[in-house]
Amino acid sequence: MKRTAAEIIKEYGPFAGVEAVHGVTYDGKHVWFASGDKLNAVDPADGKIARSIDVAAHAGTAFDGRHLFQIAEDRIQKIDAATGRVLSTIPAPGGGGDSGLAWAEGSLWVGQYRERKIHQVDPETGKVLRTIESKRFVTGVTWVDGELWHGTWENEESDVRRIDPDTGKILEQLDLPAGTMVSGLESDGGDRFFCGGGGRGNVRAIRRPRRS
Repeated sequence: MKRTAAEIIKEYGPFAGVEAVHGVTYDGKHVWFASGDKLNAVDPADGKIARSIDVAAHAGTAFDGRHLFQIAEDRIQKIDAATGRVLSTIPAPGGGGDSGLAWAEGSLWVGQYRERKIHQVDPETGKVLRTIESKRFVTGVTWVDGELWHGTWENEESDVRRIDPDTGKILEQLDLPAGTMVSGLESDGGDRFFCGGGGRGNVRAIRRPRRS
């Protein structure tokens, strides 16, 4: 297992009226983050909030190219990104103990925080299709180039780790500075991960390592 210090590229926030950042996703232009009662779109070029949607937003956030998905207590909401309207809801697999959320290959991937699990979920029904065991509390979840990464927060320590989606084995780990939390996690499809900063109310961009 390869272990290195995370390289923080940029920090966004804190933002006015935002006490904590929960889920994080990226739509190709804006970084979206959940802040309890809103979804906020940040322009990564200038770090300013470009738009907000009034919706319950308590944990993970995902984007499928057209819709935002947002965990609210014990359910996952499907939201029209253009209008902000909630189109449908499905039960969340952790029944309220859910954390990160990602979209990949037609499925939602849901972190279950204290259970140290990641579930692949049917986005139409909420049915759990498979479960991956992790070794740490799971916060944010993201897929990029066939790699499964997730954030952790346990014993006042956070990291972002790549795990084998079949076995849960840790393949690579990026350690955040002491006292730095990873709440949400999303790749930009390139060399950046966007990480929620939890109670600090900010978002960080860290470098995604490239394998030769």
